[in-house]
Amino acid sequence: MSGVTVVDLTSMVMGPYSTQIMADMGANVIKIEPPAGDPTRFVSVGVEPAMSGVFINVNRGKRSITLDLREEEGKATLRKLIETADVFIHSMRAKAIAKLGFCYDNVSAINPSIIYTNCYGYGRNGPDADLPAYDDTIQAECGLPAVQQLLTGEANYIGTIMADKVAGLTVLYATMMALFHRERTGEGQEVEVGMFETMASFMLVEHANQAIFDPPIGPAHYHRAVAPNRRPYETKDGHISALVYNDKHWSLFVDAVKPDWASDEFTTLEQRARQINKVYGLLGETFKERTTQEWLDLLRKLGIPAAPLRTPDELFDNPHLNAVGFFETVETPAGKVRFPGVPTWFSETPGRVHGPAPGLGDHTQQILDELEQASDAL
Repeated sequence: MSGVTVVDLTSMVMGPYSTQIMADMGANVIKIEPPAGDPTRFVSVGVEPAMSGVFINVNRGKRSITLDLREEEGKATLRKLIETADVFIHSMRAKAIAKLGFCYDNVSAINPSIIYTNCYGYGRNGPDADLPAYDDTIQAECGLPAVQQLLTGEANYIGTIMADKVAGLTVLYATMMALFHRERTGEGQEVEVGMFETMASFMLVEHANQAIFDPPIGPAHYHRAVAPNRRPYETKDGHISALVYNDKHWSLFVDAVKPDWASDEFTTLEQRARQINKVYGLLGETFKERTTQEWLDLLRKLGIPAAPLRTPDELFDNPHLNAVGFFETVETPAGKVRFPGVPTWFSETPGRVHGPAPGLGDHTQQILDELEQASDAL
């Protein structure tokens, strides 16, 4: 994305995560912040003020300029930035961005070829368009706690901000598709990504299941995913994740571990799928018979998917991640930061972490100077 300029008016995680990936791939991302800064600067611990760990990860490689968009001076500067930008992306509600004077019609009047991406909680054409939205509330809306209740007996959020991140990835691909169209046609356009719509689509990939038919032939859930016995298996000395699922893996497991299951009611995938919770329960009792390492050695020898349970802390010392160069250490004003790097690989245009996250307004003067130079050149 070298040569692509992104004017980024997003905050928190959904929008910044998408523009962080753009920055990793070489885009010039100009982060517009109010004088108080992006709230994400303050949501977790950092080694210096207003630089939380979450913030520095999703805003790495960007430049920060502080603008008070309630004042004409700030608006005038933003309009100048829009003139030469390729992407304008924001995460304000529709009424708020329009009140500031930067709705799509106004922005495209300045730069007709711009890609203008709206990051919303709820799409603006629905009755919930003006509701505030955060990861927790969208998880609730899209059914995540409900399926967790089917799985564990208790309604719980997923232990990661899944709605924010899935929506952020959706913002990224939607914006890239619009840029691809512009490369072919020269035509700019407006893009809208609703977090609720994104997560409804995400959840219903498998959970639509029997409810996808008209009329429905069953409830909207994928029974394997919500089987109460679907959980990491307890071993003699810990836990293991293993998926003895398809017919090949089942046959190999039965031959090696439970020959007496060879001609029972679970021989085929269809049979097992119809009573998957019972199957998981039997496997759960079986896995208690050996240690985690004994199971890993056997299952990997058989080619059956298996993995130990790891903590997020353990990822930083994971042999595979380190072997592929996943982490990138960057020097910052506060010292070294070990970033989780670009997870994709390109033979010709690889991404990388393009520097640390900016302090609040770090690049204000630099960006203003660039605008002045560009104006003088005209």
